[in-house]
Amino acid sequence: MVCGGFTCSKNALCALNVVYMLVGLLLIGVAAWGKGFGIVSSFHIIGGVIAVGVFLLFIAIIGLIGAVSHHQVMLFIYMVVLILIFIFQLVISCSCLAMNRSQQGQLLNTTWLHMSNVTQREMEKNLNCCGLFNTTESRERFEKEVAQCSAECKVNSQHCESCGDKMLNHAGEALKILGGVGLFFSFTEVLGVWLAFRYRNQKDPRANPSAFL
Repeated sequence: MVCGGFTCSKNALCALNVVYMLVGLLLIGVAAWGKGFGIVSSFHIIGGVIAVGVFLLFIAIIGLIGAVSHHQVMLFIYMVVLILIFIFQLVISCSCLAMNRSQQGQLLNTTWLHMSNVTQREMEKNLNCCGLFNTTESRERFEKEVAQCSAECKVNSQHCESCGDKMLNHAGEALKILGGVGLFFSFTEVLGVWLAFRYRNQKDPRANPSAFL
């Protein structure tokens, strides 16, 4: 039997928002775990992940309260925000899937330049590499980064693979996974918008039969 009743729509919307809440809490927990164990100490990275988790948690709470109380305004806000998130996430996911190796290198270079020296040194230690790219255009910068590098490979053998080459070896696979996961979650947001829209226009059987909500 097709799930089209008021109670079924309400329960489905509540369940979807509970999942969003768990994902938001997971993001916050992972960021706190990474900070606590010293995996990443950059405030910008930790703060960004926590901000995304808090935002997702906040939207899920709005959707959950709106679903439980059948609140028209909250459900409308929830729908609008989910549509905006869906558009943004769809564009990012498609970009990840379509990005070639040259574009990946440019993205890594831009990201690396905006990192603090502390974050760069941490990545070198974690990945056991030194510098980003050893090219003609960036050779002077690369040699400076290698001089400051304290990765294990430099201490033991005096020769290290560049971090850019090492990351590019796995970047394609990582971007495909990221794009695929992003596309999957973007369609759950479409499901959330559809459920909220249908639920808003259904009658509450416990309310006044003459009232159309």
